[in-house]
Amino acid sequence: MPQRYTIGLLAGELSGDSLGAGLIEGLKSLHPDIEFSFIGVGGPKMLELGLEPLERIENLSVNGFREPILRLPYFFSLFKRLVIEFRKRKIDAFIGIDFNVLNFLIERRLKKGQIPTAHYVSPSVYAWRPGRVNKIAKSTDLLLCLFPFEPRYYEKVRVEARFVGHPLADEIAPDDSSALKKEENRAKLGLQADSTVIALLPGSRKSEIAHMLITFLEAAKIIKESYPNALFVIPCMNEELRSQVLVQIEEEESLEVMTYIGDARTALIACDVALTKAGTVTLEAALMKKPMVVAYKIGKLTYQFLRLLVKTDHFALPNIIAGKRLVPEFIQNDASSKNLANAVCIELRRFDDDPVYLKSYEMIYDLLRQNANYRAARAVYSLLKKRK
Repeated sequence: MPQRYTIGLLAGELSGDSLGAGLIEGLKSLHPDIEFSFIGVGGPKMLELGLEPLERIENLSVNGFREPILRLPYFFSLFKRLVIEFRKRKIDAFIGIDFNVLNFLIERRLKKGQIPTAHYVSPSVYAWRPGRVNKIAKSTDLLLCLFPFEPRYYEKVRVEARFVGHPLADEIAPDDSSALKKEENRAKLGLQADSTVIALLPGSRKSEIAHMLITFLEAAKIIKESYPNALFVIPCMNEELRSQVLVQIEEEESLEVMTYIGDARTALIACDVALTKAGTVTLEAALMKKPMVVAYKIGKLTYQFLRLLVKTDHFALPNIIAGKRLVPEFIQNDASSKNLANAVCIELRRFDDDPVYLKSYEMIYDLLRQNANYRAARAVYSLLKKRK
């Protein structure tokens, strides 16, 4: 009789859906003789791999600070319902994928009931509120970390923190940064092969576009003075965001910007440099060895609050991983259109002549390319074996 395991999962965002799908594929590939059942919350990728849904992932989507507070009754009800269902189905383990607040609540409740728990993606304790490690240790048995420097933050608490690598580094092929790929993606977007192409990446949420896009467009106009042949391209996740972007582009006279529906990767491969907001996209750009300028702007009150909590010298992921200022980064008032434009022009000139810069990107790529799906699957299987 084959071994059987039932695993509870919760991914609250599409990025978590990709991680969850990779984990499911890893478990099935490593142990084809075991019957795995997966129940919980996930997106299209996890559902395609057999996840039995207990709630639609779209219902978990929230933005900003105010909306989560307004939706507290829904999330509290969902928390209770999922815990009851996971206990009823006698799951062998629960894995919360990012989406920290809800997942840690579920993990803590299940762990008290002797159900093994894992959390995929460490919160940014290296950047702010390092004291959270104690609460995390009370919630989960196993922490799967994407970055190699993260496990050391958990050495003094009772939780097994394992570095598994970053799935993005596994997805991106070494030749994605080649001249041939650049030419192919320019042709795909209808961009001239000999142009200077600059990707503008203000974010994939309405609030991010509202804070960042005007400054990026103003910077583009300044860049155009030094690079008259420059072409600007903005990827948009959906038609709604594209409409928001187009309204702001129309307000900027004499500036032509190309937009398309899709993720940032096509624009990153095609471009010479990226002007981007902070976040995972900066890591994606680094893994493709693209020069970039990173900016971060939020509401004034939010910024004043967060600056008291942040405990890191850098906020761009390539800089945090490298432990030095590898790429230019500008925050809040420093993220002016003039500063961003000047930095982009410098990056366009220096990248080809700076082998140390390129070598640092290669180091990040090699460091994170660890076959993360399988390493995560092995760690979760070890947790399951302890349960048995």
